[in-house]
Amino acid sequence: MDFTTAVVSFAVVAGLLTIIPGVDTALVLRTAVVQGRRHAFATALGICTSALVWGAAAAAGISVLLTASRTAYTVMRVAGAIYLIYLGVMMLRDARRPKTAADDVDVALVSPWRAFARGMTTNLLNPKVGVFYVAMLPQFLPADVPALPMGVLLALVHDVEAMVWFALIIGGVGLARRWLTGSAAAAVRIRRVTDAVAGTALVVLGIRLAAD
Repeated sequence: MDFTTAVVSFAVVAGLLTIIPGVDTALVLRTAVVQGRRHAFATALGICTSALVWGAAAAAGISVLLTASRTAYTVMRVAGAIYLIYLGVMMLRDARRPKTAADDVDVALVSPWRAFARGMTTNLLNPKVGVFYVAMLPQFLPADVPALPMGVLLALVHDVEAMVWFALIIGGVGLARRWLTGSAAAAVRIRRVTDAVAGTALVVLGIRLAAD
């Protein structure tokens, strides 16, 4: 497999996997609804940064520990599951708590760096991301190209596709938010429903990860 074929083939596979709903999509969607575009893009950037770390680690052989050592994988899996369940429970709590328009202002004042950290931490504690890169990258590494630079490049390709997907989600939420601007009650209902759906999804994914 030559360099161009490897990049294009990986882009196709990674693109298909990117649009499959999962933890990342739920987190970005919820952040866009509750905190707005700035925080949602910060969350997406944190997710993509951690994916780059995982890609580099896999290319360097570090992430192989997750597949070679049951103990290492179990520790990472349990930590990730606890974190996902924690996030989900917090969202479910927010969904049940009465909200006012002033709550949106308070949430928006939270630093985007916290949104970035949450996105990055969520992905770094998800061992399946590391396993994905360990399983996929070797198939797309040309023999005449150094593994580490090529792995980082493929991770960047994945990141670009993910950012495009996240931008579409955030843009769609932005249009919906403007449409609901004139109805504070409707905006609050949408936010509560989003918290409930995203929170439930994260709790379920956390439980599935723990039981994997």
